[in-house]
Amino acid sequence: MILDVYEAVTSRRAVRGFTSRQVPRQVLERVLSAAAWAPSGSNLQPWRTYVVTGGPLAELKRRAGERVAAADPWDEREYEMYPAALKSPYHERRSAFGHERYSALGIAREDWEARQRAAAANWDCFGAPAALFCYIDRDMGRPQWSDVGMYLQTVMLLLRAEGLHSCPQMAWSVYRKTVAEILSPPDELILFCGMSIGFEDVTVGYRRTGRAPLDETVTFVEG
Repeated sequence: MILDVYEAVTSRRAVRGFTSRQVPRQVLERVLSAAAWAPSGSNLQPWRTYVVTGGPLAELKRRAGERVAAADPWDEREYEMYPAALKSPYHERRSAFGHERYSALGIAREDWEARQRAAAANWDCFGAPAALFCYIDRDMGRPQWSDVGMYLQTVMLLLRAEGLHSCPQMAWSVYRKTVAEILSPPDELILFCGMSIGFEDVTVGYRRTGRAPLDETVTFVEG
């Protein structure tokens, strides 16, 4: 399956429902080999990626599920996911996303328990049979974190070219100690995010999140 680049970009979205169909290892190797060509300042390639499938992923899901069921406190954050005071227009965009996300699931704004159950699906990887966990060395700076973002976007677009979908999940950072129990990463690494990977379960409903008009985010300076 070969997608036009524009089609890959516009069809990529955070899928939150996957089938159990296995993703061939050779496909993942092909994607990650090509993604290695993502740009990075001075070619540092600051990402460190772990791909988890089969028994290890099932065990990770089990342990994370036990923590969810026990209402175990989240692990302390090693980076700030969002600013404490999210100003306009970012606050409004985040609120709109939450409304669209939970409305698509038929969950009312005030139904906190249902929202919690929906959020818990993160730690089952939404049923995906493969997951990627992306780390960065804690000595790296903001430019290198930006490099990791470009790498992850490249991975997600290549997955679309293979007919696969994904869901990037910073949510895994709050269960980073559980992830470390399975992966045993070096101490110098910080878990940035997980990513669920697989074939979309088309029976799971969703509402596509909109994007800001071009003139809100782009300024043309012309002669």
